[in-house]
Amino acid sequence: MGDVLVGFHAAWEFDSDSVLIRFERGIRRPRLFQALGERRIPYEALRSVEVSAGRRGTVVLHAVPRQGADPLMEAANGQLKEDADPYRLVLPADRETLASYYADELRAALGPAAKEPAERHLVAAPPPPLHFKAYDGKASFDGRSVVFRWFWTGASSAKWKSGDQTFAIGELAGVEWRSPEILNGYLRLLERDAPERPSGEADQDPAAVVFGLGYGPVHESLPFAASVLQAVRAAGPAPDGPERATVRRAGSTGRDPADIADRIRHLGELHEAGLLTDVEFSTKKAELLAEL
Repeated sequence: MGDVLVGFHAAWEFDSDSVLIRFERGIRRPRLFQALGERRIPYEALRSVEVSAGRRGTVVLHAVPRQGADPLMEAANGQLKEDADPYRLVLPADRETLASYYADELRAALGPAAKEPAERHLVAAPPPPLHFKAYDGKASFDGRSVVFRWFWTGASSAKWKSGDQTFAIGELAGVEWRSPEILNGYLRLLERDAPERPSGEADQDPAAVVFGLGYGPVHESLPFAASVLQAVRAAGPAPDGPERATVRRAGSTGRDPADIADRIRHLGELHEAGLLTDVEFSTKKAELLAEL
């Protein structure tokens, strides 16, 4: 098509085989859009295209991805608020005719398997390295493994006793993301060799980090979950034998200096917020420094 359609929060640039969605930055823009920056969506990744009336004198051009085509939407699993859906382009109501024109053009470009689940991810997730702070620890992903480093101030005794956790991508079967905007949000890693789906509380599960007020926001934790999920889907079978034992959920008895520094910074934030007394801060800081 070669055209550009500009909406309130994004611009869609139509190419011969895909649409490039560029998300605008701004105070009133959803932070998830700002974190994504831009995304290229192949037409074969789309299931359908709709035009509907929006709120406050707007019209919405909405592309619906195929099941399994986009790791971001697969991880979100229907939990995103309508305004944070990256496949919605909001336009002034007087551009309804134009929106309908592009909807027809997109429908004509859909692949023959549009109604079927995708056999693989067709839309790229945000690339690693990625990290974010949860309530009980820091999660990081370098493309090969996911690491959870627990915060003394937030982690349960079960997690603290288990030690920091490292999960090789080849050992994982998927991820489970529960939005931080929902009560008891968390990010849980699902292991390939687990006998059954975990059912316990996430705050007691060393394979999960829990969210809280200001921790694990959608624009940080969801791209993280999508990136891990995409890597898991692309990975081969988990290794066998001795090699497998060295990569699976490796808790460390020692402490990484970078981890100690991160924990001390976290304590400092709590101290400055008045959540720790001077004595509590000094005592715990000394304990952490003693672990170096």
